[in-house]
Amino acid sequence: MSTLVRHAAWVLAVTFAISVAYELWRATAKAGTSRHDTMSNLVWGLVLYAVSAAVIVALFLGVGWAPWAGLVLSVGWILNSIFYYNPTIMLERQPGVVDWIEDLVFTGLLFVAATLLFYEVLGMELVS
Repeated sequence: MSTLVRHAAWVLAVTFAISVAYELWRATAKAGTSRHDTMSNLVWGLVLYAVSAAVIVALFLGVGWAPWAGLVLSVGWILNSIFYYNPTIMLERQPGVVDWIEDLVFTGLLFVAATLLFYEVLGMELVS
């Protein structure tokens, strides 16, 4: 496994750990604030996180297709964040500072992972 893939896998692991913790907080401490802050919504989200976890595990294992899958996953989550989550879900949640920080960190880390995986699939290496 290349250094780029290893770093991307760690970035994605941290990204989704933060996101799952945030969504759990929204489903418990902020339950009922919006239609998105429920345990049933959290369970549906965990299905999406399971797919993400499978890709992250594949990245850690050095599976050949994993960098492409990780790149597609990262770009997909970025597009979701920009075009659906922020204009729809985020605004319905009556966001506070914690919500905006989590959203910026989540999306920013996805950009980092996507960049690392883009370099990997292009066959580029960073100078060490």
